[in-house]
Amino acid sequence: MTREAIRDAVVKALTSVAPEIDPSSLTPDGEFRQQVDLDSMDFLNFVIALHASLGVDVPEADYPKLASMNATVNYLAARVGSG
Repeated sequence: MTREAIRDAVVKALTSVAPEIDPSSLTPDGEFRQQVDLDSMDFLNFVIALHASLGVDVPEADYPKLASMNATVNYLAARVGSG
């Protein structure tokens, strides 16, 4: 899977939990929690949506590794298809 396809899946997961966001406004290294108004339940639903679309399990200990778009894509790219 390409990084662009992973990025698209991340955007889709984000907009599924926060439909009010404008994906074009997300900066690659900006933290989601500062760019998007996500509470802990929204973030959990974001992780669940990523799992549903990419089949990647994200343990709770790794949630901080999903802090920004680039960090999330890097994390998922290393795991897509590996498990």
